[in-house]
Amino acid sequence: MLADDSFNRLGDARHPTLAVAARAARDAFSLPFIILLASFAGFGSVARASGFSFELAIVATAGIWGLPGQIALAEQYGAGAGTAAIILAVSLANARFLLMVMSFMPLMRVGLNHRGLEFASAQLLSTFSWAAARNAFPTLSDPLRPIFFMVYGLVCISSALIGTAAGYAGVTALPHSVVLGLLFLNPLFFALVFTDSRERHVIYAVLLGAVAGPVLHGFSPDWGEAAGGLLAGTAGFYLTRSPRMRDGGAP
Repeated sequence: MLADDSFNRLGDARHPTLAVAARAARDAFSLPFIILLASFAGFGSVARASGFSFELAIVATAGIWGLPGQIALAEQYGAGAGTAAIILAVSLANARFLLMVMSFMPLMRVGLNHRGLEFASAQLLSTFSWAAARNAFPTLSDPLRPIFFMVYGLVCISSALIGTAAGYAGVTALPHSVVLGLLFLNPLFFALVFTDSRERHVIYAVLLGAVAGPVLHGFSPDWGEAAGGLLAGTAGFYLTRSPRMRDGGAP
């Protein structure tokens, strides 16, 4: 069952499954829906400019479901790279999902009673659904957690598919600068989500990454982003493990 205060927010405590589904849909059909629609419209434009067919652009969004990996796919495909190089580029760009799945799926394992549902849930995982579910799960019992996550994830991926189709169809009407701006909405939203976190190691990692990322990118455009994320995340983790930082002291 949901906590009492969650029932008051959601409405009808007699139908917790419907209440949780409604909450997930309401949360997803707001800023996340708009951000995904716009940013994946940018991908649709890039995909068509790179020589994708419409079907391939849609399959890329549904199958990869990670904008950095999809951009890597479009760039490598447009440059005529081989299959092995494309797979490696996409895998490296979306490598963060491995750790996200490993840390997130145990939170829903009690509520998932079928292996196929576990794989489907893992495929639906994105930074949007990961952040939303982690915020909502403390108010939900184990059987209700998959309901929230699946509804939220389906709304998100549906928005991305619609955006991909719209961007692919309207590519000629979108200037290159607008396409780049749409693509940038996605990481910008992630940064805003993480800076709203109450966990200090997350805040430190975001702030350090904002400095380390651009600096290291100047040294290595290929590896600067990954190196900056690794260093900032590691530093943020260990900063909060020092005795003074745990006790609220100044660094």
